[in-house]
Amino acid sequence: MSEDPRILFVANAGPDVGGGHVMRSLTLARALAQRGAACAFLGAPGVEAVLQAFAPDVDRVATDGEDAFAVLEATNAAAFDAVVFDHYELTADDHRDLGRGRPALVIDDLADRPLAADLVVDSGPQRRAEDYQGLIPAGARLLLGPGYAPVRPEFAALRGHALARPEGPVARILVSMGLTDVGGITGRVLDRLRPRIGQAAVDVVLGEAAPSRIGLERLARHDPRLTVHVDTPHMARLTAAADFAVGAAGSSTWERCTLALPSVLLVLAENQRPAAAALNEMGAALTVDPADPDFDQAFDRATLRLLSDSAARRRISAKCAEVCDGLGAARTAEAFLEIIALRDSTPRPSLI
Repeated sequence: MSEDPRILFVANAGPDVGGGHVMRSLTLARALAQRGAACAFLGAPGVEAVLQAFAPDVDRVATDGEDAFAVLEATNAAAFDAVVFDHYELTADDHRDLGRGRPALVIDDLADRPLAADLVVDSGPQRRAEDYQGLIPAGARLLLGPGYAPVRPEFAALRGHALARPEGPVARILVSMGLTDVGGITGRVLDRLRPRIGQAAVDVVLGEAAPSRIGLERLARHDPRLTVHVDTPHMARLTAAADFAVGAAGSSTWERCTLALPSVLLVLAENQRPAAAALNEMGAALTVDPADPDFDQAFDRATLRLLSDSAARRRISAKCAEVCDGLGAARTAEAFLEIIALRDSTPRPSLI
């Protein structure tokens, strides 16, 4: 292709699915833009909320709804050379209808349905090529494992500092349960954690619409150990400063691994379960499930271990550092641009 490619991102977001799809898609979009691509997002309402908080300057293609019909109508009105899907509710037929023959990349974690893609990225540490047998077109390329996880570059930039994290008692804890704080889980976690942490400081990260936000902001006014960060742009710095984390087992898992941060992972969605289990088995994290009847006791045991056992923190830190180096977005961007370059493309009007 002689001109820089125009790439449309179709991601999902909302109270039930969180903002992780959009955040990792933004990371990939920025890696593509650094290599000359022009990127725009389909601006469904849930996506728009995340973009407004973290990337207000990113181009949008307007749509009135989240469902496949609204998405189809919006993409029919847009001009683009390639498309990236990060949306579990879209089927292979949707991919074909929306992509209209353009090169397509699908970001996936499930390997549970057919995908119409030229490139599939699945960063799960347990994922194998045979998991996608019969689910992707012949000739489609797979990028598998945390080495392809789209982690923001500021995390890789702090990796050297984090790998040299000094040993000693826990002074700072990061709590990050996802922007949407599904079911008010952040408040529940803080209720369990606060009586056990002594004078350690806690950075609590959540989104503007998080159910726990107002209560935690009120609590922080009376508990000087707590600092609440709403839609923070400083996630890498907060992660690097922490001695351990309590976090959702979603895409931010790879950010914490990049910075070698020992974590208690909470499984907040079914698609998080396989990766969380794999990391637990590898000794790269401690995993608990809020849906389990004994969650409170399991959570207390896991956090007490990281609070009191510096050797355990050191071992988990070393293991999770081996999982992910934070350079996956660049690798994925280069692979997708190679695929796009192999396709002839007819010049089209502006993306917006």
